[in-house]
Amino acid sequence: MSQDDFYRGDPPPHGAPPHGTPSYGPPHGMPSYGPPGYGTPSYGPPGYGPPGYGPPGYGPGWRRSTNQLAIVALVATFLLAPVGLVLGLVARGQIRRSGEQGDGLALAAVIVGGLGTTLMAAGLVVWIGLLASISDGAFAP
Repeated sequence: MSQDDFYRGDPPPHGAPPHGTPSYGPPHGMPSYGPPGYGTPSYGPPGYGPPGYGPPGYGPGWRRSTNQLAIVALVATFLLAPVGLVLGLVARGQIRRSGEQGDGLALAAVIVGGLGTTLMAAGLVVWIGLLASISDGAFAP
């Protein structure tokens, strides 16, 4: 592809310099105002921004952070249910005090942790019962 194939913008107005010669400034007869300024316009002394909405730090676009313990509780629930249950309960207490987000995560950790702990406890009771019945000779031929 040669340089002649590139689009170079609209054709220059009549009386423009020959092709290849750059043209700077306004055409002949038009006033020149100089290069544009890059600073901020001065409309008086710098002031403060618009008033906030609510307590400081609660302006537009502000988001509450998610409680980290709620996230850890939900992950721990799938690894070891009783630990996730306890961490979820602690996280819900923290969220009530601090106003952070994550109450749904902590609630899910409590529910799943409670179900998992219940199933683990029931399984443990059944396992102990099976071991006791085997040691009594209930399954002996």
